[in-house]
Amino acid sequence: MKLAKPQFDVGLFTNAAEPMLDFWQRVVGLPFDHMLPLGQGVRQQRHEMNGSVFKLNTARDPLPDAPPSRYRELLIARPGISAPQPLRDPEGNQVTLVPPGHLGVTGIGLRLAVRSLPSSMDFYARAMGMADLGSGVLRCGESLLLLHEDPDIAGPSPMRARGYRYFTVQVADVDHEHAAMVAAGAEQELPPITLGTTARISLLRDPDGNWIELSQRNLTGH
Repeated sequence: MKLAKPQFDVGLFTNAAEPMLDFWQRVVGLPFDHMLPLGQGVRQQRHEMNGSVFKLNTARDPLPDAPPSRYRELLIARPGISAPQPLRDPEGNQVTLVPPGHLGVTGIGLRLAVRSLPSSMDFYARAMGMADLGSGVLRCGESLLLLHEDPDIAGPSPMRARGYRYFTVQVADVDHEHAAMVAAGAEQELPPITLGTTARISLLRDPDGNWIELSQRNLTGH
């Protein structure tokens, strides 16, 4: 997979805009960048996060009750601290500030529960070209995906529901990478579409049903 940016981004949905914005900006300390309207009453509050973007998607209408996301924890490297600092946001989402280099995290890490560790490691290495660092750790550019096996995880869940719901990989060619991921076993949820002059995106699920967004910001040729 040819990355256009060496970090992936993380998306979370909530109905509690004000307390969540206060927590992520004041307690976690993420700088606000800008707001992007997504339609259907959803506003994406974009925050800078060590080169990644934290996408706090605030929904006007009530989000559905859904099984918890398998994206279980966000780890953010924070210079100047000597030990991990575990936190929970107002809706219970786990975020941990870690010294740079803790568990190999120099930017961000995202912890994901999977049914089969060997199968998921194989999928992400083949479908997305992630580097297998061993012990369930995969590197995507400078970001880490940390897998742990949980055979009892809940079934597939919708993308628009409370909690961490997806990660976004910026690529040079969405159409090419989307087709390659489908060929490697990913399930297509949204084929590549162009959003005005902003981006070309697609949505897929891994074999466990976890959501992945591909995004191409340079639309030359589309």
